[in-house]
Amino acid sequence: MANTTNFSVRMDSDIKKQCESLYGELGMNLTTAINVFLRQSLRVGGFPFDVKLDRPNRETIEAMLEAERIARDPDVKRYSDVEEALQELKR
Repeated sequence: MANTTNFSVRMDSDIKKQCESLYGELGMNLTTAINVFLRQSLRVGGFPFDVKLDRPNRETIEAMLEAERIARDPDVKRYSDVEEALQELKR
C-alpha cells in the first residue's frame, strides 16, 4: 500500500456538498478528486487550468469606453425601442 498521510482543508460547506455530488456522479469521492487534481498539478508543473483575473482585453475595454462616450453624447440619435432602431437600419 502507498505511503499516505492525512491533511485537513477548510472550505465552504455548500461547495463541499456540490463537489461531493459532482464527483460522486463521476464515480469518485472528494479525496480521489483532490488526488487527481494534485497529481495533474505535478504533471503540468502548476495548476492544471488557467488561473487569472477575469479582465477584459484591450479591444473590449476600448469598446466599453466608446459605448460610454456615445451614451454621454447628446447629439447621438436615440431610439425608443429595438424595432425603431431596426427600421432605421433597413432604410
